[in-house]
Amino acid sequence: MNATTVETGNEQIVSVIVTALEEVLRQELTDITVETRLFDDLNLDSTSVLALLMTLEDALDTQVDPESLEQAHLESVGSLAAFLAESR
Repeated sequence: MNATTVETGNEQIVSVIVTALEEVLRQELTDITVETRLFDDLNLDSTSVLALLMTLEDALDTQVDPESLEQAHLESVGSLAAFLAESR
């Protein structure tokens, strides 16, 4: 897998994350970038993070291992996308 493949995969995952965020937050999100911070910019809390992770598991047909999930993975849309790409 080369860098272009990884970037394309992450772009697809970012798109899935944005859709999942819209579902969890029940609002359209138009200005989301990989730098968007989940807690600071979108005001997620622990309950909404759990809902987000469950939605992402369904959308990506994957399982998130809670043991491998760290706070750094939830800092931004980009860090979450990278974590999910590595987990697949």
